[in-house]
Amino acid sequence: MKSKDWKKGISFTFLLMIFGMMLAVQFHTIQEPIVRDTRDMWQLREDLKKQQELQVELSSEIRKYNEMIKTYENEADQNPETALKETLNILKEEAGLTEVTGNGITITIDRLFSEELLGTPIQNISPELLKRLINELNSYGASNISIQGRRVINSTVIRDINGQTKIDNFSLHTYPIKINVISDNVEKLYNRMNASATEEDFAIDNLSLSISNPVEDLTVPAYEDTIRVKNMKPIEEKGG
Repeated sequence: MKSKDWKKGISFTFLLMIFGMMLAVQFHTIQEPIVRDTRDMWQLREDLKKQQELQVELSSEIRKYNEMIKTYENEADQNPETALKETLNILKEEAGLTEVTGNGITITIDRLFSEELLGTPIQNISPELLKRLINELNSYGASNISIQGRRVINSTVIRDINGQTKIDNFSLHTYPIKINVISDNVEKLYNRMNASATEEDFAIDNLSLSISNPVEDLTVPAYEDTIRVKNMKPIEEKGG
């Protein structure tokens, strides 16, 4: 009998544990309900369109680099020196070390109201606002960007130094500020920027943002400063 009572006690305790866990899960579900997607049909379609465009761009990039690999492999067998030179030129262009000319737009940033009208000094454009604009341009298909004739590359630093916004070591303290943007699909870039709310963000900081019509033969200069590579060093061969 004692053995049976002991087994019943264990079974009852086990059932209580399961029941308690079920209550805990139910309570947790009540306290933190599943967040429903509240986007309407048009928002869902727009998001789907953006994802499809991103997929097309990524597929295009993959095809481009696959073709580069095939070309390099074929030329490397026939003429290794030519293949290396062509690869070096491609890498320089990708890194922003060459001047680029193509279809694009020019964005002009200027003061919205004068200091005399406001009665207070006008602040320089903030690094955060400028970086937000560059990120938006990149998301809309910008391939090459320059600000006041200074090339913007992956390692470009935009920051505030002693109250002045600088792109690398170049100060952006005079207006208007000219931004040249080249894109493989300039019409898409132009339409997206005109439909963007970025102009309102600039207006809050007393700055105007104007976008030119798409133009041909727009030039973005090469990056002039030295590119410093950190945490990399040549491999030292061991042995003979």
